[in-house]
Amino acid sequence: MEYQKLEKDYPVHVYETGPDGRLNLHSLFDYFQDIASDHAVQLGFGRDDLLKQNNFWVLSRIYSEISLLPSWGETIILKTWPRGTDRFFALRDYEARFPDGRIIAVATSSWLIIDRDTKRIQRPDNLRSSLNSDQSVENVLPRNSVKLEPARSNGRTIPHFRVRVSDLDINLHTNNTRYLKWITDSYDLDFMLNNVPLSAEINYLAESRFNDTISILISEDESGGNFFNHSIIRISDNTELCRVRIRWGEKV
Repeated sequence: MEYQKLEKDYPVHVYETGPDGRLNLHSLFDYFQDIASDHAVQLGFGRDDLLKQNNFWVLSRIYSEISLLPSWGETIILKTWPRGTDRFFALRDYEARFPDGRIIAVATSSWLIIDRDTKRIQRPDNLRSSLNSDQSVENVLPRNSVKLEPARSNGRTIPHFRVRVSDLDINLHTNNTRYLKWITDSYDLDFMLNNVPLSAEINYLAESRFNDTISILISEDESGGNFFNHSIIRISDNTELCRVRIRWGEKV
């Protein structure tokens, strides 16, 4: 049913672009996060709705295939819809395109409902009828986001840094897309000017907070194909916070 889909226009602002004038990868994921939040509210299971039951949403995994990032000044059309449930996961898909219909990116995400006090995962049973009511919805990608491998221990390590106030969200945790920004910032300028992301997949494993000391480990995936694995680690207890797998391609 079309009412289960939300479509919004997003103008690409100059502060959302990189040195090549195109939309930053983390800004694209900001758009995904923004429209998911708006749509959940419209469908009656937004942040405030879940808090009434002492629960909250957590983004666990997200996977995107990218065709062409837009430039500063262009407007893109982003569409999202829930795609049912898979065990504890609530699934949500996205499609970003230019006004002429050309695809910019597609993505699929897996969300968890967490009890605010116990931090235990809750089954999305109360939302199941809403999330599964449109059986005609097709997968935007051939698979859901999956469990990623960590970066290899012999990879490249980024100098340590601390979580700043500007990294935090309303829950005083590091915002989801900040992890992706930290990773893209770890590449040198020449690489970023000559390469574009073709896919990005993220597993969120644990929370980080203000003033945590962070390290990033990067290694080339053993499968080749310009895939790179990234592990974001909190130094104080050696907790792996996030895994990210990006495939890069040479800019043409």
